[in-house]
Amino acid sequence: MIAAIKAPGANTRGLLAYLYGRGRAGEHLDPHIVAGFAMLGMPDPGRDENATLTELARHLDEPVRLRNSEFGKKITDHVWHCPVRAAPEDRYLSDAEWGEIAQRIVEAAGIAPAGDDLACRWIAVRHADDHIHILATTVREDGRRPKLHNSGIRVGDACREIEKNYGLRRLKKGDGTAVRRPAQAEMHKAERLGWEQTSQQWLEERIRAAIPHVTDAEELLTYLEADGVLVKAKRGPSGDLLGYAVGRPGDVKSGGEQIFKAAGTVAPDLSLPKLRARLESSRPEEHPTARRNRPSTPWHQATAALDTLHADLADDAHSQAHIAALGELIEATAPKAPDNLRAELRSASKAFARAERSQIRAEDRAAHALRNAARDIAHTATGPDGSALAALLATLVWAAIVASRWHEAKHHAHQADAARKAVQHLQVAADRALTPVLTELEARAPKQRARLVLASDVRTAVPDHAERILADPSWPALATVLAEAEARGHKPHQLLKEAAAQRELTTARQPARVLITRIQHTGRNPERHRLAEAARQRSTVTTSLPFSGPGSSQPSAAATAPVDQKHPQRR
Repeated sequence: MIAAIKAPGANTRGLLAYLYGRGRAGEHLDPHIVAGFAMLGMPDPGRDENATLTELARHLDEPVRLRNSEFGKKITDHVWHCPVRAAPEDRYLSDAEWGEIAQRIVEAAGIAPAGDDLACRWIAVRHADDHIHILATTVREDGRRPKLHNSGIRVGDACREIEKNYGLRRLKKGDGTAVRRPAQAEMHKAERLGWEQTSQQWLEERIRAAIPHVTDAEELLTYLEADGVLVKAKRGPSGDLLGYAVGRPGDVKSGGEQIFKAAGTVAPDLSLPKLRARLESSRPEEHPTARRNRPSTPWHQATAALDTLHADLADDAHSQAHIAALGELIEATAPKAPDNLRAELRSASKAFARAERSQIRAEDRAAHALRNAARDIAHTATGPDGSALAALLATLVWAAIVASRWHEAKHHAHQADAARKAVQHLQVAADRALTPVLTELEARAPKQRARLVLASDVRTAVPDHAERILADPSWPALATVLAEAEARGHKPHQLLKEAAAQRELTTARQPARVLITRIQHTGRNPERHRLAEAARQRSTVTTSLPFSGPGSSQPSAAATAPVDQKHPQRR
């Protein structure tokens, strides 16, 4: 059940005309009052042919009229409006049940607290089977204004209890970090103008797309203007940027005036202070040796940055920063990917945007490596080779799974759902990216006898997952990778141990595929050989991470043991 409190209004009679009218498409049937502050003597134009909308409006507005006649400053924002809608699959609710629900909502909101005889006047009008509209005038009988601060949170909590009590679809509790849902008027306007998105959705998409390309707030505004977004900057006397608002070309008021939206109302995490913290977080100085050991392409740099993600999730502030930066990396990857992957990656980015926000304050400096990787992809990446992109996408799938587990452990229900939706899109993109790589590898798979020897290496190096790896349809391709690595002087069982130790394999749908991407990534990054031992040491940390639980695995003895220097006799 959703209760959406609207912005305060000034015209009681006008709102009543809508509630008792036919609706935009004739969808309002049998409008009538199902509950109110005092049902006895209440004029109901839906049930009494002699009652009028004007009479009902005056009845509700009486405390407002009395207060305005006694005080100098007139109250104009006195109309409180809250539609309450059941889910499509919910059972039919009677008028009496809707009346009880309305009573509980006005009590929770502070409109009419239980036992308060001097509360605000209100009614609940039903004009469809699946929803009601609650209208109240926010001046109490004693002339005071009601206390409505945080009423949306209290009403949301009441809805969760109502769902439980009435056997309705159970929604997850919000935390105040969600983007505001588009109003019906916004959706109708977009439809009328032939837009696929409302202005708010269009603006949010463009701001998020700009973030990986810029390093400070001023750059962001310049980038947005170049991308066709109208920008209105608020500056202090010194010229310092204090805030900004954005507008969509063509989104104007009835008089032709351009509509601008404050960035914080487009999405909570896009306000200037929060974006400034993300964009302008200090970066540690990089040692020349680190620059020399940096992976060769932005795709490999991004994969290397993600490799250490799970070790940084022991601290909540660091975790929140890394998850926000992960969203930037997905956003930066989408436009640089081949055409057959781009739609899925854009869908993953849109879904993951909800996972980027929570009530936990991020320590943005902790995620500089991921954020730098996103910017490098946005600025310098050109057509990736198939295996490099496949390795990155496989790692993004794993990172999004880690993010969903972390949110789930913190009871961030909406964020965990969003991360899981992003995983589905990323998995499709990862499978598509790896398909041509696998086809090429399978075409030169080693002979059966060689594969049997390599299978022995798998059982020795990764005993806990060996049978799943060997049963994976991609096992012949993995055998090719191991055989070719052996021809270059590497030990297959050691490569397997190192690849398995990087991250857990339990949640991998196709472990052979995962090992292929890890081994290929390691082969292209000399620094990964040094990091392999660190990865094995870090893997012990996962036992104390907040997302450890069902579905996450503990490292096997083979994965955490020192690498055996003695290689089995090859036949």
